Amino acid sequence: MKLSVIIPVYNEKHTISQVLQAVQNVQNIEKEILVVDDCSTDGTRELLQNELKNQYDQLLLHEKNQGKGAAIRTGLQHFTGDVVVIQDADLEYNPQDYHLLLTPILEGKADVVYGSRFITGQCRRVLYFWHMVVNKFLTTFSNMLTNLNLTDMETCYKMFRKEVIQQINIEENRFGIEPEITAKIAKLNVRIYEVGISYYGRTYEEGKKIGWKDGLRAIYAILKYNLLR
Repeated sequence: MKLSVIIPVYNEKHTISQVLQAVQNVQNIEKEILVVDDCSTDGTRELLQNELKNQYDQLLLHEKNQGKGAAIRTGLQHFTGDVVVIQDADLEYNPQDYHLLLTPILEGKADVVYGSRFITGQCRRVLYFWHMVVNKFLTTFSNMLTNLNLTDMETCYKMFRKEVIQQINIEENRFGIEPEITAKIAKLNVRIYEVGISYYGRTYEEGKKIGWKDGLRAIYAILKYNLLR
């Protein structure tokens, strides 16, 4: 079973090399790596086109910054694997957890697997209290409308069988993609699992990008894709 790893990238010159190496270091999984550069301006694109050009299978370029959702949408138009996973270009998520995510799919139990930062027995960096509160609120609000019992709707680590993700038309350009995908997956007759993953969160000083406006957009997306469609 071939795993496609889609990595949306925007201004991550300090971490992209380590992330690509970490994905390459995952053993016993056939994989392809698709990097989507969302018009980086800090030298990330130049790194990808030169020193790092042997660290991925495809490099897809946006000539205008559009957002994480748009980058993932581009990646989903080009992957060739049987299963696809989203990998952020920072160092918050550990690619060694691919094995945990893949297990329910390989066992024939799951069509979609979410990696939860809140049910994990793995190591997890202690950071912002209010981020956790907002994440749990958004997950609970989403669950109320999807009738799912997820613990971490906002997680980056979402893994899909090809046949499932190809039924989803992604419309959100930024972080609203998380509740959008969840709402649309909930309307399909598919098996959804969660597994605990490790989490190495970073601070805003270290490059974290999500902000309060993204939280408001997530609320809008939960309402839009659950009630207005």
